Amino acid sequence: MNMIIKYPTFVKGFLAFLFFVMTISCQTSIDTPSSIFQDLENQEGIEGKAEYLNSPFSAAGDRLYLVGHQNGTFPDLGWHVEGEMGGIWLHPIKLLDGFIVQLGDDSQSICLTEGKTFTNYSFANTIDYGSVLADLEVKRMHFVPDAREGMIVLYRFKNTGSVDKSFDFSWTSRVDLRPVWLGERSGMIDQADEVAFNELTGTFTAKDQGNNWYAVWGTDAGIPLTPINPICNFESRGMGTSAAFGVQLNIPSGSELIFPIYIAGSTESELKALETLADLRENLEADWFSKKRRYEEISKKSAIDIPDKQLQKAFEWTKYNTDWLVRDVPGMGRGFGAGLPDYPWFFGVDSEYTIQGLLATGRKELVYSTVELIHELSEKTNGNGRIIHEASTNGVVFNPGNINETPQWASMIWEVYRWTGDREFLEKYFPSVEKGLIWLLEENDQDGNLLADGYGMMEIHGLESEMIDVAAYSYKAFADAAKMAEILGKTELSESYQQTADALAEKINRDFWVPEIGSYADFIGTVEEALHLIEGAITRADTLYKPWAVEELEATKRSLSTLPKDQKQGFVLYHNWVVNTPMEVGVADPEKAQIALETARKYTNPFGTFVTGIDRDESSKSEDGSFTGSKVFSYTGAVMTLPTGVSAIGENKYGNPDVALDYLQRMTRSFSFALPGSIYEVSPDYGMFSQAWNLYSYAIPIVTQFFGIQPDAGNRVIYIRPQMPSDWESASIEKVEIGDNEISLSYEKIDGELMIEVTQTQKKWGLSIEIPESYEQVKIFGKEVSSDTQNGYRRILMTGAKVRVEAR
Repeated sequence: MNMIIKYPTFVKGFLAFLFFVMTISCQTSIDTPSSIFQDLENQEGIEGKAEYLNSPFSAAGDRLYLVGHQNGTFPDLGWHVEGEMGGIWLHPIKLLDGFIVQLGDDSQSICLTEGKTFTNYSFANTIDYGSVLADLEVKRMHFVPDAREGMIVLYRFKNTGSVDKSFDFSWTSRVDLRPVWLGERSGMIDQADEVAFNELTGTFTAKDQGNNWYAVWGTDAGIPLTPINPICNFESRGMGTSAAFGVQLNIPSGSELIFPIYIAGSTESELKALETLADLRENLEADWFSKKRRYEEISKKSAIDIPDKQLQKAFEWTKYNTDWLVRDVPGMGRGFGAGLPDYPWFFGVDSEYTIQGLLATGRKELVYSTVELIHELSEKTNGNGRIIHEASTNGVVFNPGNINETPQWASMIWEVYRWTGDREFLEKYFPSVEKGLIWLLEENDQDGNLLADGYGMMEIHGLESEMIDVAAYSYKAFADAAKMAEILGKTELSESYQQTADALAEKINRDFWVPEIGSYADFIGTVEEALHLIEGAITRADTLYKPWAVEELEATKRSLSTLPKDQKQGFVLYHNWVVNTPMEVGVADPEKAQIALETARKYTNPFGTFVTGIDRDESSKSEDGSFTGSKVFSYTGAVMTLPTGVSAIGENKYGNPDVALDYLQRMTRSFSFALPGSIYEVSPDYGMFSQAWNLYSYAIPIVTQFFGIQPDAGNRVIYIRPQMPSDWESASIEKVEIGDNEISLSYEKIDGELMIEVTQTQKKWGLSIEIPESYEQVKIFGKEVSSDTQNGYRRILMTGAKVRVEAR
């Protein structure tokens, strides 16, 4: 029944065979692949640059994704599992390292390794090889359906000649069924793979010899495939193997032919993998248009129309980028990974930032599932309110949590409640907030001064004293927890939390402020600790040829040498981006904030904010080329999207929208720089080519600050205080989801006259529209009205399906 290729068969019995024979007759109609290509070409695509063809891309679904290079090859790539982060992944296992095609006719044969053009679409992508044989053009498409443990690769061949064309097509797959990172800690031990071919069904099955890990592939039923030895084999790491098939194809003159490859996998059984393969064949068209409709909905939610069209496009595609990172892992749950290719698994802090962007862009269900996933992992690992930092998709937690992640969890829970008004959600997760804040100060504040000790966002060795970001996020956590406790009737606890928040605000503005630098301190520590860290910072600055930083650090070192070694104070050594977090959370005194923000603007380049300010020099002002990383993956010298977004948020928080826009425009220079339609983690082209927290860096400044949408869903009120850049005369946003309500807003400011129009689907909700008190005359639907003034703003509170405010 089965024909063996090199390895013994492992097809499991008559039932599996019978099921497959019964289902393959329901194959996709022959016109479906052609209609899909036509539909794709009617959608917006972004073409890549020729100089980045030898860099990665992804085709992603929530269960399976592919990572390869834009030229169509699959080199070993990634550092987390060295050389193994590319290929086709079905977490928690890998299926294939990749595949390669050989084409041949009477005159020549060629291996397809040099794609000429890569084009990215929101949920698919193509590689155009151009003319590869006489009168034969080739294009390859990748599509991964939602909720399927498989994908489809389509090859479109065009005969551009005046005579019929016959040629040989061979497809070689490099199997590598292996576990994800930290698999050995969960009992996932990789063994050699074996491959068998079923002649009757025309399908290949691969199995890891020691585990029930399967990969299957084939084409449409009825197309006769012939197993052959690999012709265009490629080498890769691991314990995998290669298998190939060949088929002769014929195309009439002036016509085209589309050849599909269906790839599926399973961590359970061969039968399940074969079921998926049959589903892919049968439901290709339905899966395509279902995913298309879902991406259209992603686009429509919180859709903006602003004067800066490049920023507008980057914001739209950042919503798509985030969806590429969704991982639905059996036995773990549904959430999103931090980034591809090296961080496809789950993180506490990445989720805490990104969820705020998801709330502002209408992804409530993904928010809920991710919160549940992170919460369960944290409870299982810690059980004391501490939020984990990083967990692989096999459930193994690598880092039980940095200090900042626990207070950021509290504020994230509050944000979910603000946007949803879901009291049950608040009641479910508030106990984790209570436990976490106890853990924060009882186990991490050795001297009892309310400043927890330990690593925050900056994981620089030795930099684990009282960190500014931990302090700023702790302030916000206690302030937000106070509001949650009050809502839940815990008045005494609420008062206690607010007292702690107030005390932290005072400490941040007193103890962390370094007036001679015009910045908040990186950390508070002893002189002895600072002197030790200065030595490391000098070495770093000197190695990077930053003489200004060496000079500054040497001066600091001399000034400290006269002080008692045990004296404790705030120090600015690294100028790390986290010194901007007091402005991000709004705890900075207004006068100090403006000074600190101006100081922070020095530590930028054309793409945004440096992770570590001492890595900056004067040449940074004009640097706009590729980022040169170290041989070992490192963030040294990096400008990153999260620090840039935090800078923008801080500027907006203190009334500087033009500077905030400048930061967003810097960040947007990375959009499509290397991967069309995406923004790298490290600007412009280093690290993760798709990064989740980019959504925070765009959605918060745009939706909640420029458009000024601040929800209070629990009280069924939406506060709106637009703060637009000065040269934006008009802007609009549509379909912003808040609780069971949905609002749209348009803004116009022409010749000193302001018009704000808001529509909502729940007309009984309150809309509080706030405009600067400098406007003396206010009209509602053309009728002049009076308004109360608070904190420099006129406030108009109304209900109704539509409100239009005009002011002059």
